[in-house]
Amino acid sequence: MKKLLLISAVALTTMYACKPSTNKEMMFTYPETRKDTAIADDYFGTKVADPYRWLEDDNSDETKAWVDSQNNVTFSYLKAIPFRQNVIDRLTEIYNYERYSAPFKKAGTYYYFKNDGLQNQSVMFMQTSLEETGTVLLDPNKLSDDGTVALNTFDISKDGKYLAYAISRGGSDWNEIYVKNIATGELLKDHIVWVKFSGITWYKDGFFYGRYPEPKKGDELSAANKNQKLYYHKLGTDQASDQLIFENPKFPERMYSAGISEDERFLFLSESETTSGNGLYVKDLTKSNSNFVQIAAGFESDYVAVEHLNGNILILTNKGAEKYKLVSVPANSPADTSKWTDIIPEAENVLESVSVGGGKLIATFMQDAKSKIVLYDYSGKNHTEVALPGIGSTGGISANIDDKIGFYSFSSYTVPTIIYKYDFTSGASEVYRKPDIKGFNFEDYITEQVFYTSKDGTKIPMFITYKKGLKKDASNPSLLYGYGGFNISLTPGFNITRMVWLEKGGVLAIANLRGGGEYGEAWHKAGTKLHKQNVFDDFIAAAEYLQKEKYTSQKKLAIQGGSNGGLLVGAVTNQRPDLFGVSLAHVGVMDMLRYQEFTIGRAWSSDYGLSSDSKEMFEYLHNYSPVHTVKANTDYPAMLVLTGDHDDRVVPAHSFKYAASLQSKTNGKTPAFIRIDKQAGHGAGKPTTKIIEENADIYAFIWNTMGVNPYKK
Repeated sequence: MKKLLLISAVALTTMYACKPSTNKEMMFTYPETRKDTAIADDYFGTKVADPYRWLEDDNSDETKAWVDSQNNVTFSYLKAIPFRQNVIDRLTEIYNYERYSAPFKKAGTYYYFKNDGLQNQSVMFMQTSLEETGTVLLDPNKLSDDGTVALNTFDISKDGKYLAYAISRGGSDWNEIYVKNIATGELLKDHIVWVKFSGITWYKDGFFYGRYPEPKKGDELSAANKNQKLYYHKLGTDQASDQLIFENPKFPERMYSAGISEDERFLFLSESETTSGNGLYVKDLTKSNSNFVQIAAGFESDYVAVEHLNGNILILTNKGAEKYKLVSVPANSPADTSKWTDIIPEAENVLESVSVGGGKLIATFMQDAKSKIVLYDYSGKNHTEVALPGIGSTGGISANIDDKIGFYSFSSYTVPTIIYKYDFTSGASEVYRKPDIKGFNFEDYITEQVFYTSKDGTKIPMFITYKKGLKKDASNPSLLYGYGGFNISLTPGFNITRMVWLEKGGVLAIANLRGGGEYGEAWHKAGTKLHKQNVFDDFIAAAEYLQKEKYTSQKKLAIQGGSNGGLLVGAVTNQRPDLFGVSLAHVGVMDMLRYQEFTIGRAWSSDYGLSSDSKEMFEYLHNYSPVHTVKANTDYPAMLVLTGDHDDRVVPAHSFKYAASLQSKTNGKTPAFIRIDKQAGHGAGKPTTKIIEENADIYAFIWNTMGVNPYKK
């Protein structure tokens, strides 16, 4: 053990149980982590040691023992926090409310998801009319005893007879597809495996899907994913007989997804190398043995096929339009860009999505990270804005082309998800379903949007939510969250777990950093590759703003982020350890020199660049890579690194190596723990029980390390 304290896990439990809230009086100790001093890589003449590479082997007995020893220490501390159970009880109480998704219609039947409150997974219901009580179509809670089997994606056949659905186990990205007869509830013999990063697209008596070759045993959760292919599965047949629809063996790292027009005439194929930019193909399904025609080549721009209307294909693109536009492409000559015409031109605000429903083009825009819905006729004229109830987020209106009624959801930081019914004829919206969360008066809280200045002078938006009457005296525990990458926008949305923080006087700040998509592709690119430091500077400036404006102070400020946001937390913690009191890094990309070696990591190179690209790129990555920039003899904030043992998106080795680096160099004055969730992955499909446990540990850790007991009478 470090610090020469030879004590067992049981002794650690006793130590933390005695004085869990007096961190200043103790020296934190951790299990010994072996260093392999012989491991090093040469990058353009620079040798970089990698002493914890052995932790990349998630199947080794040594790694498993390390995981158990780390969890013993972490959970000994967490379970000894005197008010942790209070947090668990409160989260359980407020989580227990009915919540619904917006309904959608297929073959005359409505479908929706519902959770009674504490169900681990939401249940899929069906109803033939909006007035009747729905019946259960698929209950994922019956697929496992602990709720760790989750529904990933699904599609319903055009005739409404069959449901094809994909499940994931233990949080993994690997999916299995099953088929159910909707009328009888019978599970058919169809079973498809090794599916990943794929939708399900019904066509006639089968469906399109993408899959990878079966990985080598033991490498399922870590090996690089290559050679994805698009297949067609005919109902009632074995997977081995599925028809190969598309592959590109010259480029094994490319990925494919399929979509189909509502009239089932055209099959659309998207081909991508990374998370940014794609090629687009179309195939006329009414012509036997027709070939794919490439609509758009290369990976410099994004192209999303929206629908086929009156002989034209509608495409949402940022080609020549950084904030996106909708174009019309003749179906009989789609590759001739001279015939493309703008239907919804690029505007001041980002055009997030377009769908066709109710005889309208349904466009969702983002204005300073807030949603608005605008309806157009098919020519892009005669637009009408749908009145939304305030600052918040919506996913657009769910409706088929000829529907008269559609549905949309709306939520904000203090507005639980409300489902609205929209009448396309009258243009009126009415509340269809509204949650009833007891014990909260949401009018007691306020969300403001501020704009602060980053290091280079760029104005950055940030949402700040708190209880009315807050005193700006620098004493408020505050939680700053960020992401800043992959063109992903952080728009206002409801998360019931955050209400535990807010009701106890906490401040919640969400910063809209560069690298995201809040202001289009230029905003995204300004936070990528050799500009990634902009993201970190934006986040650091957000923390400085909160302290300057006396919302909080350094000791009372916690920062949080997941995945790319976990990288963000690791990087800024290493760069400015003096600025934060607590850091929480979830499933982060922490080894920027080797991220491309695992699962789908290479696809992130459009945002990050590769350490092998050039000496300049290597040095840039090396200078902010969290694993490589931990410094000795430094006062770090209290640190909690979180990951899942089944995370095959950002493999847990990232978090393992970062935690080991922190623990090896810490001065022991503040905790540097890692919490490794068993039977959990990157986050999608996580059961309610695990969500409550994880968030209880997070809030208890924050408050305890800040020296705050919010439940003290």
